[in-house]
Amino acid sequence: IIGTGCAGLTAGIYTARANLNPLILTGTMPGGLLTTTSIVENFPGFPEGVDGYELMTKLQKQAERFGARVKFATVEAVDMSKRPFVLTVDGERVETKTLIISTGAGHRHLGLESEHLLDKKGVTYCATCDGALPMFRNQPLVVVGGGDSACEEANYLTRFSSTVYLVHRRDSLRASKIMADRTLANPKIKPIWDSVVTEVQDVASGKLTSVKLKHLKTQNESVLPCAGLFVAIGHVPNTQLFQGQLELDSAGYVVLTKGAATAVPGVFVAGDCADSVYRQAVTAAGMGCAAAIEAERYLAALGG
Repeated sequence: IIGTGCAGLTAGIYTARANLNPLILTGTMPGGLLTTTSIVENFPGFPEGVDGYELMTKLQKQAERFGARVKFATVEAVDMSKRPFVLTVDGERVETKTLIISTGAGHRHLGLESEHLLDKKGVTYCATCDGALPMFRNQPLVVVGGGDSACEEANYLTRFSSTVYLVHRRDSLRASKIMADRTLANPKIKPIWDSVVTEVQDVASGKLTSVKLKHLKTQNESVLPCAGLFVAIGHVPNTQLFQGQLELDSAGYVVLTKGAATAVPGVFVAGDCADSVYRQAVTAAGMGCAAAIEAERYLAALGG
């Protein structure tokens, strides 16, 4: 099982309980993106919500309780052309009869050169990871995006910042109503509509001092002083490793044939790397369950 988000760990629980001796490989981000979420309010069973890191820790312990092996390692290459499948894991060869891919998705970037040059110098993609840093405290901060993630980041950052500017390319938020209402009611959050960030300044000084904005309707440009830029504009599926071996759609998501199966027999996929529609923790967990059951049936048909 490649990946330890909700999909991978749920697959680990089910395959371990089925005595399939699963090996779960964490990749570079153990627990997945949910570990960076301060509070998860919509996962069943937690009426008061649950910290994302706490939830993923519990899922891992549950998988390990049934015998799943969790290895903190990165998959560098996969060969699906023959059986058993061959993985290169931190330089070592690993063979497997079945493969469950749950590599999730990574943060989408703005695509600006100045953004790249000032990464970790004021530009970040995780408010819960970096928002409390001294460099951001009592300072004006900018969040880019208009979905649930952007709204959550903006609300979280109001604990530390003087003001949070929420820059969105449309004239209304696309977040869920409860999240949008909460965000717009927060007096420390100032929305900037119909606008995009076109440049991150100041590269010459080596730290973020401001962002250049462009209003999409008037084409007017302005400079907004800030100490931090938090980019929350969606995600990109982590599927580069499987290009040329699995069918991917135009956005890079794995194409499933039926259920969790792919066109390669014995390879199953679960979670955000195959889900461009729902992208929720609970749907990822459900997909992980489905992938595990299908893997178990596949192995049974092979004779173990």
